[in-house]
Amino acid sequence: MDINRRTHFLHLRNVTYFSFFSELRHSDHVATTIVETLVISTIFMLSVAANAGAAALVTWERRLLASKTILTLNLFVADLLFVSMIPLIVAVRWTVSWTLGYAACHTVLYVICMSGCVTITTLASISVERVQAILQLKTVPTLNPRMVTATLTFIWAFSALTCIPLSLFFTVMEVDFTEQEHVHICTLKWPDTTGEIVWNVAFTTLCFLLPGLTIVVSYSKILQIAKSCKRRLQHRDSHSPVGDSIEYQVSRQDIKLFRTLLVLVLSFLIMWSPIFIITFLILARNFMGHLQVSSTMFFWVVTFTLANSALNPILYSVCQFKNSWRRLCCGSVVTPLRKGPQTSPRAQGVHP
Repeated sequence: MDINRRTHFLHLRNVTYFSFFSELRHSDHVATTIVETLVISTIFMLSVAANAGAAALVTWERRLLASKTILTLNLFVADLLFVSMIPLIVAVRWTVSWTLGYAACHTVLYVICMSGCVTITTLASISVERVQAILQLKTVPTLNPRMVTATLTFIWAFSALTCIPLSLFFTVMEVDFTEQEHVHICTLKWPDTTGEIVWNVAFTTLCFLLPGLTIVVSYSKILQIAKSCKRRLQHRDSHSPVGDSIEYQVSRQDIKLFRTLLVLVLSFLIMWSPIFIITFLILARNFMGHLQVSSTMFFWVVTFTLANSALNPILYSVCQFKNSWRRLCCGSVVTPLRKGPQTSPRAQGVHP
């Protein structure tokens, strides 16, 4: 009678103690886990290859270490750290019961959320840096070691501190089920529900909404500067044959960069939104017992989010280095034919 009461209690408390990566009720465990392993392992290999290739490409193409280059490399580092948790996830999908110990339990969701926070905060930092560079009329700002070090330190410290509750309150617990006795799960055990709600709202605001708003504001400012610069150039061209090519070049380069940032931000918002949504759904299970959120659902949401770490470097490289990708894939870059040996670059509309 005592055992039945305990089992029933744990079943009710299962609303709070969500099993996350341990699926305790697989109908066909082996077949399902094989599919999951193939998908997430493919994402892991693509992400490692894409981030390493993009980092090498950025370093090679931009040999002068500008602050935006260092921040871009930080994006790739965050993505690699993000996917480094995939082997742990695969292991748990096979073992079902958590056998990796307390340290891994404290680490896995902490690293995942911290990496996401680093990514979006870095994108926001790049946007702010570009606005400042344009306002100071710097085409290629050289590396300021002190400022870049301070920015990177802030990004990682901010992300690490905001995710600390995940490390503190994730722990290994033993639960009893009718099919399997004494199963260990890595689960989130908050001291009280109020703290969980406050952290979820604060984390979503600080690491999701606020950096996104910063990027939108910076992007709007860049567009305003570009439009103003274009109007001034048109006015000068109408009065004199020679325009200010430096201002035009700055605005064109930064518009290209901000279009790339916009693509990355949209990708981030689309692929990270589900994990925020399912986090609130897991929280809602405390109040609505009929709400069903399975470990398999959580796994596929996390897998979809992990795919963003493979997509980001591909999008960035394609948007920023089209010619380099063509050279890498085709061995050469198609160049336009010149009309004759006397034709100058300016006559063809090509800026030196």
